[in-house]
Amino acid sequence: MQTAVIRLARTAASRYRWTVCALLFFATVINYMDRQILGLLAPVLQHDIGWTQVQYGRIVIAFSAFYAVGLLCFGRIVDWLGTRISYALAMLIWSAAAVLHAAVGSVAGFAIVRALLGIGEGGNFPAAIKTTAEWFPRRERALATGIFNSGANIGAVFAPAIIPPLALAFGWRAAFVIIGAMGLVWLAVWLALYRSADTS
Repeated sequence: MQTAVIRLARTAASRYRWTVCALLFFATVINYMDRQILGLLAPVLQHDIGWTQVQYGRIVIAFSAFYAVGLLCFGRIVDWLGTRISYALAMLIWSAAAVLHAAVGSVAGFAIVRALLGIGEGGNFPAAIKTTAEWFPRRERALATGIFNSGANIGAVFAPAIIPPLALAFGWRAAFVIIGAMGLVWLAVWLALYRSADTS
């Protein structure tokens, strides 16, 4: 009887950790879709906002510089707050930043929201890597890491297929809101389903 209970518990834990891996995968898909919106809609935005190529370059630099800051900061935050809270915080920051793109209309405004997006998105990989280390035994960590990392490529493939049609149908501001809202949906699912490995 005791052996059967142990086997059942191990099976449940195994299924759950692959659910966790799926959450990491979808977070990474959203991460890469959010960061590509600006580049995909740059011609439309350049026409509407009127920025120069130099100004656009500065907006891109703002994201890259603050993404590096986000990586450094969230590396520490994940160790401090744990994976559940820190991943939720990162997703909240970058999804809110993605949605806020719809509210700005100047070069400075875009630079600010891109910087905020960079900080939030910097939390994805530190949190995902630590979550994998907590939930997966060594023999499965490389596979789990490969799965969630593939979300970057999936996001890069889906973004050009989804974002321009959204902008064409509803406007560029709505495209930012819709893609950003995907992160908020993920956040709700994460908070509902995820538990830290040390409390399992």
